[in-house]
Amino acid sequence: MSTNDTTIHEINVLKLTLHGKLVGYLAGFNNGRNVITFADEFKNNPSRPTFSLMTHPNFPNVKNLLSKPWTKNQRLHPTLSNLLPEGALRELIAQSLKTHIDNEFQIFSYLGRDLPGALVATPMEPEKVPDTVLNTHGKAKAVKFKTSDQESNFSLAGIQMKFSMKEKDGRYNLTKGDELGDWIIKAPSTKHKNVPLNEYTTMTLASLVGVDIPDIKLVELNKLDNLPQINLPNEKRAFAIKRFDREQNTRIHMEDFAQVLVKYPHEKYNTANYGQIARVLYQFSGDGLADVQQFSRRLLVNLLLANGDAHLKNWSLLYEDQITPMLSPAYDIVTTSVYIENETEFALNLGRNKKWFTASYTHFENWADKSGIPWRAIKPHLDDTMEKARSLWPETLKDLPMDEAHKESLKNHWKNLQADFRVESGK
Repeated sequence: MSTNDTTIHEINVLKLTLHGKLVGYLAGFNNGRNVITFADEFKNNPSRPTFSLMTHPNFPNVKNLLSKPWTKNQRLHPTLSNLLPEGALRELIAQSLKTHIDNEFQIFSYLGRDLPGALVATPMEPEKVPDTVLNTHGKAKAVKFKTSDQESNFSLAGIQMKFSMKEKDGRYNLTKGDELGDWIIKAPSTKHKNVPLNEYTTMTLASLVGVDIPDIKLVELNKLDNLPQINLPNEKRAFAIKRFDREQNTRIHMEDFAQVLVKYPHEKYNTANYGQIARVLYQFSGDGLADVQQFSRRLLVNLLLANGDAHLKNWSLLYEDQITPMLSPAYDIVTTSVYIENETEFALNLGRNKKWFTASYTHFENWADKSGIPWRAIKPHLDDTMEKARSLWPETLKDLPMDEAHKESLKNHWKNLQADFRVESGK
């Protein structure tokens, strides 16, 4: 970086706060560099709220991690980058801001008031930026943010077109300003048929076998107010799931496992495995054994329901007491095989195996052993899941709203699983 070119030293600065407490600052350089600097009051507070698992006071080498700025070029650090939407929703926001979809700092600045979890990013006036932040970046000069007249600035990670909405009297409104949405509304897909019906069905089946899920609903599209102009198929209902990172108007912090393992969204399929997630849960969760038992149940349910999309971003930690990590409720369980031709694999490796139709108890036992979890603590939960699936699912499926062709595909999937996990669907 040239010291003679003063323009590349101009920065916008966002103040990062968590539950009303200062975490630090995010500086965006006009050459694309992004720098997180942690505030002394955050670093030196042994009771600080957990910004990310690796900032928890008990995390290995945490003092060293917080002592240096976290610097990235173009992209934000994965802890922040994973808070941004992907796909069509990101394109919609970038278009409204008249910026490039890869300008993560500008998109993050715009979405900073309603990010997933409890982090709030607030644009700072230049004169209020501390000298310590400016000095960290050499001869940096803070400048004012360009204003935006956009109002509905919420952020939901993921590639599906979905919106944070507030429910009142049976209607759902797109949140504006500082108002927090309490439901995530997933619109029908123009690419895949009846996704809301699919997800409602699979999430309902998952709950019947002991998977912890939030409240879910199917909502008539005519009850959704103030949606942006988007293309919708000729379907009548959207899928609604209660936000577990919101309680009335209070934010609850969370982070997905791409953030936990410091991976970017594009790395969510190929840089980790289910053993790594299990080890984090077992070692760091406030109730490690219960969480890995629930995790094992969900892994089996994803196999049984032909969900090949349980990647890093579809597992999260929740910090209900602001400090202690716990496995969040389940979300994004969908029978993906009906949309992806010849799909036959888990999203990540399970006990050195990714193939659905070769998976057996042996692979789950290998996964538990490699994760350092006693198999005797896991197997009863798998047995219970199978017993409930075999006794409850075939009849329940008949009355659920999944597309009939998708139901037949799911029942065929059950027939092709190994004997350990086969479900007899009946007539």
